[in-house]
Amino acid sequence: MSAVGLTLRQARYTNKAFWRNPASAFFTFAFPLMFLVIFTSLLGNHSIEVAPGVTIQQSTYYVAYMAAFSVITACYTNIAISVTFARDSGVLKRVRGTPLPGSSYLLGRIIHAMLVAIVLVVICAAFGAAFYNASVPTGGTLFRFIVMLLVGAGTFCALGLAVTAIIPNADASPAVVNATILPLLFISGIFIPIGSNSPQWMITLGNFFPVKHFGDAMLAGFLGKGKVFLWRDVLVVAIWGVVGLILAVRYFSWEPRR
Repeated sequence: MSAVGLTLRQARYTNKAFWRNPASAFFTFAFPLMFLVIFTSLLGNHSIEVAPGVTIQQSTYYVAYMAAFSVITACYTNIAISVTFARDSGVLKRVRGTPLPGSSYLLGRIIHAMLVAIVLVVICAAFGAAFYNASVPTGGTLFRFIVMLLVGAGTFCALGLAVTAIIPNADASPAVVNATILPLLFISGIFIPIGSNSPQWMITLGNFFPVKHFGDAMLAGFLGKGKVFLWRDVLVVAIWGVVGLILAVRYFSWEPRR
């Protein structure tokens, strides 16, 4: 069987294993919707300014950013934690001793994570449109939105594999992964809108990392022409993806840490 066939078979196997754990699958899809309902309930649905002269309902803001959050959760958090557990339980070491190429095994996991991320984005968009009358990507921005979605999902998968290099063991994986992503979610405006009155250091730091650029591009896709879609955001996220891929190739470990 070709490498492509092996990769697709591994993706199908990973997908079956995912759905055979219904509790995990349920909360994977329910988590972003829970956050969406909580934030819109606590902070209201008033108008906010997301760019000079561009005002939107806060529900649309959170639909877009919770969609971005769901991609990050599926492609960064879940991959980093699940791969670390597989490494420490010896699964990765045993995979290396089989005819299945290591690249096909990891690509199968990445493809599955990206598919889950796409489904999560569709669910968030449909939920927002049905219950909050939020805008959804349509027309000319749909193509750019899809490009950003695929680039972002691939980037956070690569970063998720790269961060496993600094995780000492499976027990520490949730703490390390959350410590590396939660602060960025706050300073990038995922949970709370970042305005011009926010500390300058926070704005500067958020602009350096890919989370804010990914969230901004996702929001631009949801708003259509209301906010200019910047290909610069796609470029920044793609650069981080290349960096994550290089680090993953260089430092990824198949064997448990001593």
